[in-house]
Amino acid sequence: QVQLIETGGGLVQAGGSLRLFCAHSGRFLNMYTMGWFRQTPGNKREFVAAISSTGGNTRYADSVKGRFTISRDNAKNTVYLQMNSLKPEDTATYSCAAPSRAGWPLDEGQYDYWGQGTQVTVSS
Repeated sequence: QVQLIETGGGLVQAGGSLRLFCAHSGRFLNMYTMGWFRQTPGNKREFVAAISSTGGNTRYADSVKGRFTISRDNAKNTVYLQMNSLKPEDTATYSCAAPSRAGWPLDEGQYDYWGQGTQVTVSS
């Protein structure tokens, strides 16, 4: 079974940085786009970023563009999210996600596998 495990979350002051890690157990996912989403209590998941299988193409939500960078190391079965210039509105549970087929999924419904999430809290 496919497992995705996020780490790296924590408490940081506004303007600070965090790096999130998503380690996955399915080597076949290295052929697929991977995504990061975030969610706050009572709200639906929000798309944050996605990266193609090779790492050559990326997409970002407008709210994080220029501040967040998604990357991956397929040899380590790991996807990263570098978050700089963090703002209080970035506070959320961040989850990585994977589809079950090749393509370019950019919304929640196109992803089939999800991690448990890691909490990011940005204080003022």
